[in-house]
Amino acid sequence: MPRAPEIKSGQVIEIDSNQYVVKSITVSNPSARGAATLYKMVINEIKTGRKKDVSFKGDEMIALADYRNCHLSYLFAEGDMHTFMDAEDYSQHTLSEEELGDQLPWLNEGLEGIMGMMVNDVMVAIVLPQSIDKKIIETSPGIKGASASARTKPATLEGGVVVQVPEYIENGELIKVNTETQKFMSRAKS
Repeated sequence: MPRAPEIKSGQVIEIDSNQYVVKSITVSNPSARGAATLYKMVINEIKTGRKKDVSFKGDEMIALADYRNCHLSYLFAEGDMHTFMDAEDYSQHTLSEEELGDQLPWLNEGLEGIMGMMVNDVMVAIVLPQSIDKKIIETSPGIKGASASARTKPATLEGGVVVQVPEYIENGELIKVNTETQKFMSRAKS
């Protein structure tokens, strides 16, 4: 069983015989001497979808639920439901916009490399690839002669995500972005 600091967003944990998907984790370091670091987690119960806030001390052990991963690609959105296809058996699974949360702006039709978490043959969560290629929709004009210095400017990507990019990047360019840190990595190869 892993300790609280080893739990990552998207994992499935078990509390009192119920399975929960970890949606987000906030680390709180108290300033008092001897106080334990707290890991505050927002979790959703798989059966009911109810949201719950829980806190664990850094040394607490947390039970992982029995689940399996599968390779997915994103197919399409219909209303607020989003459909994914299993790369092995071509079965289709859906998640709602609420279940996807802050992962939603990163999705675009045909996106591959997504990992799906299946509990009792029901998809409960996805894990995005570490990096995704996205097109820049809007940014200020590139500066001629700008070097790859530390100066950046905001750029809006497809899906509405805003990231900081170097000054020389232009509208319409395809860039590689880290989905965890939401930081520019490089220009994408087209």
